[in-house]
Amino acid sequence: MKAEFPAQGSAAPALSDVSCLVTSAASLDPILFTDSRTGRTGVSQLLVNPVGFNSASAFFEGDPEGAQTICDPSQGGGVVAGPDHQTLGGGAYPKPLPPGVNTLGTGNAAFYYCSQTILAGAICSRSDDGGATFVNGLPPYTTECGGLHGHVRVGPDGYVYLPNKSCGTTQGLAVSADAGQTWTVQPVTGSTPGATDPSVYADRAGNVYFGYTTGDERPAIQTSRDHGKTWSTPVYVGDVFKIKNSVFAEVVAGDAGRAAFAFLGTPTAGDRNVPEFAKSADGKTYNGGEFHMYVATTVDGGRTYKTVDITPKDPVQRGMICTNGTTCSAGRNLLDFNDITVDKTGRVLIGYADGCIDACATSNAVSDNKQNALGVIARQTSGPLLFAKSRTPTTPTTIDPATPSTPNTPAAPPPSRGGNLAATGLEVATPAAALALLLLAGLAVRRRRTA
Repeated sequence: MKAEFPAQGSAAPALSDVSCLVTSAASLDPILFTDSRTGRTGVSQLLVNPVGFNSASAFFEGDPEGAQTICDPSQGGGVVAGPDHQTLGGGAYPKPLPPGVNTLGTGNAAFYYCSQTILAGAICSRSDDGGATFVNGLPPYTTECGGLHGHVRVGPDGYVYLPNKSCGTTQGLAVSADAGQTWTVQPVTGSTPGATDPSVYADRAGNVYFGYTTGDERPAIQTSRDHGKTWSTPVYVGDVFKIKNSVFAEVVAGDAGRAAFAFLGTPTAGDRNVPEFAKSADGKTYNGGEFHMYVATTVDGGRTYKTVDITPKDPVQRGMICTNGTTCSAGRNLLDFNDITVDKTGRVLIGYADGCIDACATSNAVSDNKQNALGVIARQTSGPLLFAKSRTPTTPTTIDPATPSTPNTPAAPPPSRGGNLAATGLEVATPAAALALLLLAGLAVRRRRTA
């Protein structure tokens, strides 16, 4: 895997030009989600709504190969909703269809909108008509977890997952088996509460991968075979690079046993939230604090991972990355989220904001660090794919041979108790994957969090 960077000043690839007034407005917290099975895309723009603080949203009909056409206005979320940190997700309904759920002729495709309630708790609502309207929101948790949550994901069996960085003494996962009508908070046993949002994804067999940053800032990932009831031993995928600080976990999965976990990390210890982080005593140079993008991949269900540095010669950030919300005094150019997806051949794509460009890429002088936020996509060009029957790319890797990338070997996860979908290995297209990531890479630089 390597990062393919756009040339400075180069034109972006041609995309279908689809818009409507809602998605053209300047806003807070823009979010985009594409249902990989149907090609339908939802865009959420967080605007103050005096009725219920819902986002202003729109949904687009999609072509399986990525073109988005008709703009459909959306209610935005349920009548009851939180005012910040929203997320869109979607996927299959559980089978059999739970009582009280009416698919309204849309087939097996539900959309979910979740948002935080600031002090504690969150609200999630479901759309049964392709995003036009949403049922009244319900709390996936109240006091069990903190308000901030990661992105909502839907497994192949219709289970809905909402990850949280702090649920008592662990990180946690709110799980719904009945299309969001009821929720259960499952602690991720073995984890410790962290500072940034965790990420969750289920592979085609229903195995759940939970990637996160620990309380001491190490990147870790765990696997559940039973919808979050029990968990494997944590795998500290950054230890091979001696990572001491990490942020912005992103997980994606494919066929049974195949998943990728992306994160920003640095071997420099200390408080990365303060302007003095990794600076010399006179404040003129960096003595460390060089954050790179790393990706850890498993093809055996989370038993082992191979971690690679995909930006070995081009840091993503030098110095502080503050995740203390609106209380940050400076250095919040990277904001809250990166994002990750997989294309129709099983290649991993990562959208992120590059905070270290031009002179900063090769200079440790503080004066050369302008704290930029350039939208970038990293695209996998070699290595194992997330779809087993896809042909492995033949492009040679560009990773520095001196960079360590040996596998980590954790304890084996518990026996499978859930997720009985067989791996198909089919090259099912992920519609609009490139479009979504191009938009997300640009939107990432505008993301805001309320502490």
